Amino acid sequence: MVKTVLIVDDDPTQRRLMRAVCEKAGYPVLQADCGENALSLLQSPQGQDVGLVMLDLRMPGLGGMETLKRAKGFRDEIPVIVLTAQGGIDTVVEAMQNGAADFFVKPASPERVIVSINNALNLTTLKGEVSRLKRKREGAMGFKDLIGESPALNHMMKLGERAAASTIPILITGQSGTGKEMVARAIQGSSDRAGLPFITVNCGAIPENLVESILFGHEKGSFTGANAKHIGKFQEADGGTIFLDEVGELPQDMQVKLLRALQEGEVDPIGAKRPVKVNVRVISATNRDLVEAVKDGSFREDLFYRLNVFPIEVPPLMDRKEDVPALIEHFISRYNAEEGRDVRGIRHEVLEVLAKQPWPGNVRQLENTIFRAVVLAEGAYLSADDFPLLADEFNAAGIQSGPPLVNDDGAHDAHQELAGSSAGADEVVHIFDREGHLRSLQEIEKDLIALAIETYEGKMSEVARRLGMGRSTLYRKLREHNLEIRRAG
Repeated sequence: MVKTVLIVDDDPTQRRLMRAVCEKAGYPVLQADCGENALSLLQSPQGQDVGLVMLDLRMPGLGGMETLKRAKGFRDEIPVIVLTAQGGIDTVVEAMQNGAADFFVKPASPERVIVSINNALNLTTLKGEVSRLKRKREGAMGFKDLIGESPALNHMMKLGERAAASTIPILITGQSGTGKEMVARAIQGSSDRAGLPFITVNCGAIPENLVESILFGHEKGSFTGANAKHIGKFQEADGGTIFLDEVGELPQDMQVKLLRALQEGEVDPIGAKRPVKVNVRVISATNRDLVEAVKDGSFREDLFYRLNVFPIEVPPLMDRKEDVPALIEHFISRYNAEEGRDVRGIRHEVLEVLAKQPWPGNVRQLENTIFRAVVLAEGAYLSADDFPLLADEFNAAGIQSGPPLVNDDGAHDAHQELAGSSAGADEVVHIFDREGHLRSLQEIEKDLIALAIETYEGKMSEVARRLGMGRSTLYRKLREHNLEIRRAG
């Protein structure tokens, strides 16, 4: 969830100092000792986790400026902070022109480094959200914009991709809040109508006496209050896609006129002398059981078969619980950028509880819950305190508010290291205490688990595998030792 920082510097002492600063702030770190190795790492599978690069400009071999140019050539979205022992205005200008997000001269204070990293990552998230909204506005969203990799979601996306390859009418079904409109937009953006109009109509929110006018339009003076000609939604969508959300709420008389529009490819504006030809891709959606609606006579059978040529069901969130962590990460990043917050992630035991919730309101409910938590959060990681509406669930799981953090005794102070100390060393688990006596197995186990959590960035499955224990055993030992992922700051 937390972005990895890649530190590129030929000086091992400087790498160690920068690593200490980043890790104390909660950022996992990768290192490279030259430009060539940095570029190779960024292009590797491991490099896909890198969210920011800290790049020294003066290195033997491939220099920092050339490394910056090449990195931007294939990872333009990644923010790069350049640093050097000697800085001049010309160097700053050149670095910024080549795409650097920030620049500072070594040695820099830990506060300056962390502020720079936070600002660069927040700006990148905000740019990503702006890009997503732009794709949405331009009708160019695709299935890559859907969050998650669960089998249920992947199955649905495969159906959507097949449907996008044709102009076949599609009926999207699913519970409220599952993201039916997102799926419709992804189908549009993956089809040959991408970039063309995508018009949404919520059939359940239109007053009954205005449905015909809104869908098909009207001529000036065709009825009382028609002071000007109005182009209906079908004509607005001409050449593109019309999305009829909650189509099961249409009145019976409008169902007849909709059926004719679909069959003939034309609409009859109110008061018009002749019908108007339209070329639209129709995608409809409903959270109702239209088969039952047909049986009870509230929905026309012929219209149902016209709309239900290619059915796609969007799975509820309870059937794709594997996607909850990815969705939470996405919403935290989004609302960090929108609300100017700096929440780094979510505590693992809180995530476990959230992943088990039924979420009857589906993705929409989860999004609103995380939005509220990000606004409430006082710490760097979302805790049980930030979800007051779920207090009973946390109490039932034995989770206390504000649990203690990983023991940080003996860690080097980053301020002292940047001031000139070169005695730093890699993280170790001490077997002897300060008096030279063996520490207890319980103390060593606690430190080892804490180190594993930090080393593997809170990925509990990997922590359990590396320690050679089951996940349930690991969580039991976390409670026994009162361990938690270290807060940033």
